[in-house]
Amino acid sequence: MFKFCIDEETELKLLEVEHAEELFALTDSCRNYLREWLPWVDGTKTVEDTKSFIESSLKFSANDGFPVGIWYKGRIAGCIAYHTIDWDNRSTSIGYWLGENFQKRGLMTKACGAMVHYALDELNLNRVEIRCGVGNFKSRAVPERLGFTNEGTLRESQWLYDHFVDLVVYGMLARDWQI
Repeated sequence: MFKFCIDEETELKLLEVEHAEELFALTDSCRNYLREWLPWVDGTKTVEDTKSFIESSLKFSANDGFPVGIWYKGRIAGCIAYHTIDWDNRSTSIGYWLGENFQKRGLMTKACGAMVHYALDELNLNRVEIRCGVGNFKSRAVPERLGFTNEGTLRESQWLYDHFVDLVVYGMLARDWQI
């Protein structure tokens, strides 16, 4: 089981079905906030939806990426995940979200830094990519603080409920990782 202690107050743990209720409560409590940038929020209506997400992610994670909960002072604060890991090309992408009440503490930058470290140093990947909505400045600040390279914009790359969103692509190569 994946577990990573970031500091005395913050740890990352592989999401398990037993976390579904707490994760759903967090999602539900900041639904409008999350919906601005995340296309899956409207499809998460019950604890059962969250359980299904975790179960399918655990099956998928056999060797191909996995979702991790971010715990702050013993409470779940958000999620970060490797999307599909491309073992042939030694690359992955990371997605993340943080509950509104857990913002502005550096949690996501620390969590993302830990996940990048694990991908490049432990999994021996060469590339980590992060895609963020062009106007999602809070999300974009994370890879920028970690020294990722802005590699360009994918125009109208994501359908978000009723409109397309341009995504900025950030990349980090193993040879450039300094933290």
